[in-house]
Amino acid sequence: MTSTDVRPPADAERAPSRPSTWSTLKPLVLRLHFYAGVLIAPFLLVAAATGLLYSASFQLERVVHAHELTVPVGQQRVPLAQQIAAARTAQPNGTITAVRTPAEADASTRVLMNVPGLPESTQLAVFVDPYTAQVRGTLESYGGSGALPVRAWISQLHRHLHLGEPGRLYSELAASWLWVVALGGLVLWVTRRRAKRRVRALLAPDRSLPAAPRRLSWHGSIGLWAVLGLLFLSATGLTWSKYAGENVGDVRVALGWTTPKISAASGDHAAHTGAGGHQHGGAVTPDRLVEAAAGKGLSGPLEIVWPAGQGAPFVVKEIDKTVPQRLNQVAVDGASGQVTAELRFADFNLAAKLTQWGIDGHMGLLFGLANQLVLMLLAAGVITLVVLGYRMWWKRRPTRGFGAPYTRGGWRGVRWAVLAPLGAVVAAVGWFLPVMGVSLAAFLVIDVLLGVRARRAAARR
Repeated sequence: MTSTDVRPPADAERAPSRPSTWSTLKPLVLRLHFYAGVLIAPFLLVAAATGLLYSASFQLERVVHAHELTVPVGQQRVPLAQQIAAARTAQPNGTITAVRTPAEADASTRVLMNVPGLPESTQLAVFVDPYTAQVRGTLESYGGSGALPVRAWISQLHRHLHLGEPGRLYSELAASWLWVVALGGLVLWVTRRRAKRRVRALLAPDRSLPAAPRRLSWHGSIGLWAVLGLLFLSATGLTWSKYAGENVGDVRVALGWTTPKISAASGDHAAHTGAGGHQHGGAVTPDRLVEAAAGKGLSGPLEIVWPAGQGAPFVVKEIDKTVPQRLNQVAVDGASGQVTAELRFADFNLAAKLTQWGIDGHMGLLFGLANQLVLMLLAAGVITLVVLGYRMWWKRRPTRGFGAPYTRGGWRGVRWAVLAPLGAVVAAVGWFLPVMGVSLAAFLVIDVLLGVRARRAAARR
């Protein structure tokens, strides 16, 4: 047999296998996760630290403002109109906007007023003992949640670092990138560990490893446990942001997903509040408003919203945001005391319900203390992930300076059939989340400049 008769093995005739889509995308994901982790992590760290503080602000508020919020439990409550009259006497220059009835037996009544000179979205809250009608104090009340000074200060620190509208860019930047970092890390961790084919390798850190891989093991395991919570915080945080939030609002309006409002029509009767909290012209008292709402099944804590204009009704709404939620509303005519409209939370469209649940969950209201503890754990998890990430970056440095990024140019190995739609998706996301889009463009510019500098340095060598 001659050498020409010897056929090569069958395996030798096969064309080399084409790399999988993931193997070509992985360098891109690694590089994006690296840059986002290094450059966005400081904003995530600040957001997590201030969020951790906000999660504890409800308990802190009750301690700091205990005198205003709590009262000795008495035998019988005085009429609500008498309590409002006491508040008006204490603040004769204020214009009543709403009254919040006590949630517990030892809680005070809160009369909210517009007073000249207060900041935007801030009202003056007058706290009245419901058993004696004695005013226990006044405090500024911020936003729809009625945050008092200590909680309001922490809330604004978390929202914009007390820098006003420009400061909101920090929180929007953090929320815009949090989901990208979380999902990228999840994919990298799952694909890295799946070779071991053990669930424990994914869920728990391997403490038997050397220092460097052990840090990565902790980083990946903590991220895996926290990923759903991080995605939730990112999505709900974006709804409050300036630019992405406006786009979310436009989408909701276009799709008819806005939160419904109770009808303002109430007939031809005028509702005018007198100095003592009663209505002129034989109109109903605040206690009658509460009775009318109770007749429709509403129960405390309640908020009575004063009419916005001539002929408008009072709106009595439930404000218990903990599960099971009580958020029904009724409009009550100020002259007859008749309920003229109802709005049930059960009738909200799904998008409106999800928005309400998301906001309340992000604020720690939905499940009370349990909700706040989960938020604290998530915030602590983000802080730990950032610290571990920076530690790994620092340890990757050669002799001095910082750890180098992962190798550039990974996109060249991605097939155009994958790269083109991926680029379109990135562009669409960057348009919808403009702060993320601008920062991503900045990353690309920085990466290109670093690549040019590296090539020039290599050419000189």
